[in-house]
Amino acid sequence: MKRIVVIFVLLVIIIVTFGIWQKDAIAPIVFIPIPEKDQEVIAENLNIPWEMVFLPDGSILLTERPGNLVYINKTKQKIPIAGVEHKGESGLLGLALHPDFTTNHFIYLYLTTKTDGELKNRVERYTFASNTVTNKQIVLDSIPGSSFHDGGRIAFGPDKKLYITTGDAGKSDNAQDVQSLAGKILRVNDDGSVPSDNPFGNAVYSYGHRNPQGLAWDTAGTLWATEHGRSVPKSGFDELNLIQAGRNYGWPIIQGNEVQSDMEPPLAHSGEEDTWAPSGAVVMGNTLFFAGLRGQALYKATLSGDHVQTITAHLQEQFGRLRSVTLGPDKQLYILTNNTDGRGTPKANDDKILRINPEAL
Repeated sequence: MKRIVVIFVLLVIIIVTFGIWQKDAIAPIVFIPIPEKDQEVIAENLNIPWEMVFLPDGSILLTERPGNLVYINKTKQKIPIAGVEHKGESGLLGLALHPDFTTNHFIYLYLTTKTDGELKNRVERYTFASNTVTNKQIVLDSIPGSSFHDGGRIAFGPDKKLYITTGDAGKSDNAQDVQSLAGKILRVNDDGSVPSDNPFGNAVYSYGHRNPQGLAWDTAGTLWATEHGRSVPKSGFDELNLIQAGRNYGWPIIQGNEVQSDMEPPLAHSGEEDTWAPSGAVVMGNTLFFAGLRGQALYKATLSGDHVQTITAHLQEQFGRLRSVTLGPDKQLYILTNNTDGRGTPKANDDKILRINPEAL
């Protein structure tokens, strides 16, 4: 009898530790510290930064939500972007370089504007040269906007198409309407035209999303996305999804481990008692890293094909809310904090860019 009790206790410990009581929900309950020698602040005093990219010469471009594009080399230069409406979660958000940036110098911005008293999101293209932006072109317009749930991540995929995450703009029914651009992952050509192989004959690539904010492709070319789960009356069920063309990811009909035959459940989620509030993501080898806002951590998901094996959390509450993560040319991880937007608790010289040695994770 004692032997049976001991075995039972060990099983309970394993279940609690590794979160295997839910097949598809891998809870990031293991928090791992990072030695100080493997972390460094490389820029600070930023104003609600949202996205960051590296230019071919190693300098940095980033967006600040109130409407500034910031160029960081030896100095920090702010370039105002006209027409940005910053309210709540809206403003100047996503940023991407064209795959042929070295020859055409095109950058793409996702931003919120106000038209006839309504908030709308759109993607604009500029030529970036000599630390200035010129030749503005609207790539995609009339994406429903709101002070909440604006999505905002943009990235070029391996197919050289531009992928765009959009939130449901506070109206959950938008997510299930394939004629609406809200609550979606969109896919367009670099000039904003619709690719001939898009599933619905418009810009919509996948639907049923609440507020996706991270895009990353693994070495097999598979697209992964992070997504914010419910927030009222309680938070939880934040998601990590494997994205396929034409698929329905369930919001607002299913969440967590709920199943419906024509909808895709997440490959991993935070559970109903925890929240990541996941944002930007990047893949390095067989590992997907994503930034956590309310979770105040950098999450590390170990991938095996189309499965998530484990998720661990790092930098827990050390730097506050984390908005994005990207891989630098030096193979280090670069992270933007997000403490100055009214939801965090700013520390001295916030917000910051952090450089983290991935080998320490």
